[in-house]
Amino acid sequence: MAGNLVTRRIFLGAAAAMWAQPQTRRSSPQFPWPEGKRVAVSLTFDDARPSQLDVGVPLLNRHGVKATFYLSPRRAATRLEGWRKAAADGHEMANHSLSHPCTANYAFSINNALEDYTEARMASDLDTANEEILKMLGVKPESFAYPCGQTFVGRGGQTRSYVPLVAKRFLTGRGYLDESPNDPIRCDFAKLMGTAFDDMSFEQMLQIVTKARDEGRWVIFVGHDVGKRAYQTTDSEALEKLCAYAKDPANGVWIDTVLTIARYVQKRRS
Repeated sequence: MAGNLVTRRIFLGAAAAMWAQPQTRRSSPQFPWPEGKRVAVSLTFDDARPSQLDVGVPLLNRHGVKATFYLSPRRAATRLEGWRKAAADGHEMANHSLSHPCTANYAFSINNALEDYTEARMASDLDTANEEILKMLGVKPESFAYPCGQTFVGRGGQTRSYVPLVAKRFLTGRGYLDESPNDPIRCDFAKLMGTAFDDMSFEQMLQIVTKARDEGRWVIFVGHDVGKRAYQTTDSEALEKLCAYAKDPANGVWIDTVLTIARYVQKRRS
């Protein structure tokens, strides 16, 4: 486990450094973010983990930051009052599927593998998750995050993308472990890029935001647990610093939910 953590930290550091390197092409520096802002940032968290309610939501609320939470309904049901309060606080409640299917190459997903899914089965999974979230929280999700960042069903010659199913049901579909923030002019809402910020320092996060600001992009950070820096845990101290930085008007950052920013981009592009 220690070796895996060291390897992951080297990867995250390299990824942040790579993105921070000068590029020969600028994407959309003139995109008109509101109030003269120069970069958009969304904080997102997957799986409805308890630490998101116990640590994450209070931290975000202290800074007046609204985040997007991609819920697994069955897990959310175990802390229903907490998620109802988070929704009432203005955080976005989004869909992360009913059963969280991923590739069979992950041991935890062998009995719920995307290779064994059909498009019809996936459509039912998405629809049931939406129905359960609506029933629990009174909110119909308009945003979706692909479990494990994977967008296929089936195997071999029968493999199909389920991106069209997501595009039909949601305004946005977010990936995971992607290598770049989103170009607001060119991005496909059904395949938004998600940048992992679990196990990152504030300095690594800031590198990504700073580079994205130079190019007028939209950063969608992806986290899981919130607490002491570790694998699949967003460091609470780093998150606190990031929120404070983003809320300082001098830094030119617009920080808001995926849905709010997507609606703005959609309107400006129409």
